[in-house]
Amino acid sequence: MELVGSGLLGLIGLIIIGLLIIFVIRLLFMLIPAALVTFAVWFLTDSLWWAGIAFLVIAALSILKKL
Repeated sequence: MELVGSGLLGLIGLIIIGLLIIFVIRLLFMLIPAALVTFAVWFLTDSLWWAGIAFLVIAALSILKKL
């Protein structure tokens, strides 16, 4: 009896881990444009402040576009 319960808990745990991995991968793909713009701004201005602002703006626009 205990094997059935632990097997079910293991399956639920694996499903949750799989969903988290899929969420993280989708988030990384969504942030690639923001990272590219950030690198370009940092390369052109040599300022981490402006690069951070550019990252936040592009990331926010990417997230709003998906909604």
